[in-house]
Amino acid sequence: MKKFFVLLSIFILFLLGCSANAKEMFTLGKAINIKYEDISLGADSPQVKQIIDVKVLNGKDKNKIFKLENIIGSNPYYDIHVHLNDKVLLHTEEENGNVEYFISDLFRMNVLYGLAAIFSILVLIIGRKKGLYSLVAIAVTVLLIFYMLSPMILAGISPLFSTIVICLLSTVATMYLVGGINKKSTSATLGTVLSLVVAGVAALLTIKFAKLTGFSDETTLYLYSAHPELDFTSITASIIILAALGAVMDIAMSIASTINEIYATDNSLSVKELFSAGMNVGRDVIGTMANTLILVYMGGALPLLLLANGIDAFKFFNLNAVVTEISSAIIGSIALLLCVPITAIISAKLIKLTGEKQNNSDIIDVENILKGKNQ
Repeated sequence: MKKFFVLLSIFILFLLGCSANAKEMFTLGKAINIKYEDISLGADSPQVKQIIDVKVLNGKDKNKIFKLENIIGSNPYYDIHVHLNDKVLLHTEEENGNVEYFISDLFRMNVLYGLAAIFSILVLIIGRKKGLYSLVAIAVTVLLIFYMLSPMILAGISPLFSTIVICLLSTVATMYLVGGINKKSTSATLGTVLSLVVAGVAALLTIKFAKLTGFSDETTLYLYSAHPELDFTSITASIIILAALGAVMDIAMSIASTINEIYATDNSLSVKELFSAGMNVGRDVIGTMANTLILVYMGGALPLLLLANGIDAFKFFNLNAVVTEISSAIIGSIALLLCVPITAIISAKLIKLTGEKQNNSDIIDVENILKGKNQ
């Protein structure tokens, strides 16, 4: 239990430090009155202006009411539809001592808090102590991505190198927290890392030979506008590796745990027999896991698939964005496939080797005790 409290303390301190260093703080407000005004003026696209009385909920202007305007046009991507009693994020601009507020977006974090609470409660009820460690591992992974990976890439460090480092740290934290510090967790960690290295090499080769640009969606264009100095092809490879990490860790731990339990039941089994048992488990799991990974990518690319309706199939599947998504799914699945034999052989050898050493040590201890009694 000490291990958990130490990690939890580090996590809280890290989170507080990151919050303190935030570059921009938003003010929260609540819409208490809304009036509508048609400002289309005969234009083809209708426009409505909302005149909203917003009560500020935090900051130096807490409980003050400001009259703000919000324009609703015909573009759902940019429009913000505010309703009575909605909470909104307010962007502030200060000039000559005067603070001016603008509606930045609707406040949606309360929904995320609710979902996170439900997920955490279910993990704790079903997983109990291991569920608790799983939550800490998730928090560590999220913090690593947000507050270590992102700053490293923006600082000019290779995105691929940064991602491998983060994946290594995340894998070690997750495996040893959930599985404990033992040969099972070590085997799963090694299997995961080696599989991801293969995925990284495959991603780089695919990007090179397919001549992928790294610009597969609108987000990358925004990022390019803010940071044109970044290596976007390397970022694409990083995305592929990160997306495959969870599934690879899952199957690696499943195989390592199975081999460990089999050996605990019958320690007379050879490395070959343990490897065969691990491969059998891997074959059963791999079909659903690969399908899960493909569905994750396909789900994310659903708008792109809908866009393909009525477009020449050859041209569609040759698009940079489509090739990137398909390549990501296939490379992730390759990493998953290779994880099975890699983890199985590492687990079989490591568990058998350490088990034999332990047995030999026990035999020597018994012999020494017997010799002492005879003397």
